[in-house]
Amino acid sequence: MSRKDWKKIFALLGNLSENHKDVLISLVGLSIATAIRPFIAVILTGMLVDAAYAGADFTELLHFVAVGVGGIFLMAAAEGVLVMFFNRKLEYMQEIQAEPLNKKSMKMDYEYLEDSTVHEMRQKIERLGGWSLAARVLSCLNRILTAAITVLMAIFVVVPMFVRSSHSVSEGFIGSWMMSVLLLLLVLLLVFVEFRLGKYYNGKEADARKEMAGCEARSKYYMDILSGCERQKDLRICKQQRLYEREFDELTSGIKVTTDKMAHFVTLNIFSQQSISAMTGFLVYAFAGLLACAGMISVGGVVTYAASILKFTEAMGKLVYVMSWLGGNAVFAEDYMTYMALPQRKHEGCIPMEKRRDNRFSVEFDHVSFKYPGSDTYVIQDLNLKFEIGEKMAIVGRNGSGKTTFIKLLCRLYDVTEGCIKVNGIDIRKYDYAEYCDLFAVVFQDFQVFAFPLGENVAAGSMVDKERAVDALDRAGVGERYRALPDGLNTSIGKEFEENGVTFSGGEKQKIAIARAIYKDAPFVIMDEPTAALDPESECEVYAGFDKMVGNKTSIYISHRLASCRFCEDILVFDRGRVVQRGRHEELEQQEGLYKELWDAQAQYYA
Repeated sequence: MSRKDWKKIFALLGNLSENHKDVLISLVGLSIATAIRPFIAVILTGMLVDAAYAGADFTELLHFVAVGVGGIFLMAAAEGVLVMFFNRKLEYMQEIQAEPLNKKSMKMDYEYLEDSTVHEMRQKIERLGGWSLAARVLSCLNRILTAAITVLMAIFVVVPMFVRSSHSVSEGFIGSWMMSVLLLLLVLLLVFVEFRLGKYYNGKEADARKEMAGCEARSKYYMDILSGCERQKDLRICKQQRLYEREFDELTSGIKVTTDKMAHFVTLNIFSQQSISAMTGFLVYAFAGLLACAGMISVGGVVTYAASILKFTEAMGKLVYVMSWLGGNAVFAEDYMTYMALPQRKHEGCIPMEKRRDNRFSVEFDHVSFKYPGSDTYVIQDLNLKFEIGEKMAIVGRNGSGKTTFIKLLCRLYDVTEGCIKVNGIDIRKYDYAEYCDLFAVVFQDFQVFAFPLGENVAAGSMVDKERAVDALDRAGVGERYRALPDGLNTSIGKEFEENGVTFSGGEKQKIAIARAIYKDAPFVIMDEPTAALDPESECEVYAGFDKMVGNKTSIYISHRLASCRFCEDILVFDRGRVVQRGRHEELEQQEGLYKELWDAQAQYYA
């Protein structure tokens, strides 16, 4: 691993430790306990053999056994407690890691959510399989720290023992120190060979895992399609079953090939590790035997020396293996930290919104132009317009003319590129954003109704004013359906989490979204194609009750159906980011221009 990779990993751990220091503490404790426990048995076994060889009585031998068993028991108990705590944390580390990710996504500038690069960044973080990135990194670090402590313990045990024993024999033993150094160099060479082979095989395995991740993403996509009924309508009517069968066959073949490739490299990796471990073990025991024959170490020392060296080489092998595997996760750690470090570009205002009992607000677009981040094309160009509270305004135009972008700018999901938007004469960027959002109740074209109780969906929160919620449902035209529900406002929408949940039609969900906008009781009501999922009768019902729904609030209504805009007092006609016409329906119908062109094209369907 490079220094840069370590920085990424430690940055991830630093982010995690802000709220979960106990995980890192348990990791260190577990690593120490796991590394030390085997050496208790190794050291005491050597001492026990030496004592028996020296003719110690049964009581003394029993003392060694008692100390060894007691020490191992205590260390194993501590290790058991720590591993239970650590593994319990790893089990829900996905949720622990998701917490800051989700908080970041809720607070980050909206423009990031529509940025494909940012979206792919998060998808890569979440495509790691069963464990989260944090869990994988922590598991690696546990093994790395355990291996590192094992190496230190082996050095701590072997070197003093060898130095102490070498003083008691002649210095002529075939260059004992030189032989020891030679053995060490040979062992290190074997460890290096194991590292290089492990790095190569791990790299090949990582490449195969990336291929597998792509296959798993495709598999999940197909399963999502086939698990529901909505998409299968197109699948069956268009007779796409054979297409999907072919895709599944190709996907299955790809998964099999990739799995075989992964298994091949894993097998080669394990074989190389075990072969080198066997060679190392032979060399160590052979050398330990020579030392014992030369009287440099005792019989018990052979056991301690050989076992410690083998622990050393085994730990070194694990160390280099896990570090190379950890390095493969550094890329994902970089994505995670980059995602979490995305800066707030939107200006954070601090002026509180004016609290007006009469809800009198004026809005002005002053030479507003806008282009999306990363684009050179202006979607809104030099837009100038004003409107007052209480007006009912419709926005019409061809697809891509800037209608939805106009709403995004008004709601300050994006900040303007040029010019400014003013509310009561003040640039909206200077207002406190949370308070500014309180001005708007919006039903977007791609509205969302969540798998929560009906009341929480309408109130957009857990505190539900039943009287207001029922009134909003009635005004949105879904009151009758509500009264037929078994649990009223406590009825869960959908069956994702509750078996007793109720499935609503697309039109009913749209009415619930409208009820949510009514419940909010904001000065501005914005509806983007609010009747797109409704049948003609329900659509007529919504239009007829529109005044009752919005009252004296400012309402902005976006629609492709020009007939649905006739009740509006003011119609804005957008074309290529500009307002090219403005007026009432009766006026615009008589003028030559885009509105008349669109009206004439649709008029035949209104007869």
